[in-house]
Amino acid sequence: VHLLPLFLHPEKSSSLFSHAFHGAHRKTHLTYSYLSCIYLSVRSCAKTNPIYRPPQRLQVPTPSHNIQNHLTVMAFRRPLAFHHECMLVIAFVLVSCLAGAATAKQTGQLTVFWGRNAGEGTLREACDTGLYSTVVISFYSVFGHGRYWGDLSGHPLAGVGADIKHCQSRNILVLLSIGGPGNGYSLPSSASAAAVADNLWNAHLGGRRNGVYRPFGDAAVDGIDFYIDQGAPDHYDELASRLDGYNRFYRGRKGVRLTATPRCGLPDRRLGAALRTGLFERIHVRFYGNDTCSLGKGGTYGVVGQWEKWTAAFPRTQVYLGLAPAESGVPEGAQGTVAVYLKYLYYDLLPKVQKANNYGGVMVWDRFADKKTRWSSVVSGWA
Repeated sequence: VHLLPLFLHPEKSSSLFSHAFHGAHRKTHLTYSYLSCIYLSVRSCAKTNPIYRPPQRLQVPTPSHNIQNHLTVMAFRRPLAFHHECMLVIAFVLVSCLAGAATAKQTGQLTVFWGRNAGEGTLREACDTGLYSTVVISFYSVFGHGRYWGDLSGHPLAGVGADIKHCQSRNILVLLSIGGPGNGYSLPSSASAAAVADNLWNAHLGGRRNGVYRPFGDAAVDGIDFYIDQGAPDHYDELASRLDGYNRFYRGRKGVRLTATPRCGLPDRRLGAALRTGLFERIHVRFYGNDTCSLGKGGTYGVVGQWEKWTAAFPRTQVYLGLAPAESGVPEGAQGTVAVYLKYLYYDLLPKVQKANNYGGVMVWDRFADKKTRWSSVVSGWA
């Protein structure tokens, strides 16, 4: 509707384009490029071949009435011919524009990590913002040596189970992330991988066994996220296979979803073997922290280059762009992250990463920083 006057009155295209641009709601900068293509093609066409140029009768020095009428008809049809020519040019340009625009997509999927700071509020509060499609509880950080425990950094366990159910009732996935920045975990053997899988199943997922403590009561998370930042890389592929095996207890649905949150360097030293199993439906790539491929270190160019490697390496897996709204929300040992400038995210970074067919959305580290900056309240419309 906003663009129709450009075709009807191309001689006024300069002012009309401005109106059309401001009247249309831009979701991404691609819309700007799309409108620019239309504007340039229409303006060029209008300069050379005005669509509604007043027709001129031809002055033909001949007494033949039939010939005169014939040429007059031709003269009146000529502007219409130019009109068709212009429309063909415009159509060609539009196809070219759309061919580029069609490669980028928004999913609206925003994932946030919760559980690292008591000041971030409750899990229910995070879900009630309406910003997130997935919330990841962090972390189940002690495992592999006969001890199993999670650290929610000051959050009382009472009420978390009810909050999990509340989030799920709003169609928000709730995952439990294992690992984290601490050093209280590892998988020294295949037996330890089996034991950890058994504990996760009976303590946090759909299993039940006498003597196994369930910190969230009868609430069950929707899956397990692998955030392995310390220790040896051994046996995480076996852990993933065992966890995926529990899906046999669910009829027609996936009860145990597997995701991973590796550093941006590829291949990931600790999760490489696990990711190669093909069992992970999502990968949240961390483009923050001290890695040279992080946004703070490598800029947009470095992020996009590494992003293309990740999306090409795992074409059947949804890949998420992991960012940190503020340095205060970065895990221990990763203090190099800088705040993400929204204008660069909007105009530059997101349009580039969204061209990947397996772009999944944006992952936010973490809820505490996000609550302070209100970063996701802006970015949620662009993801």
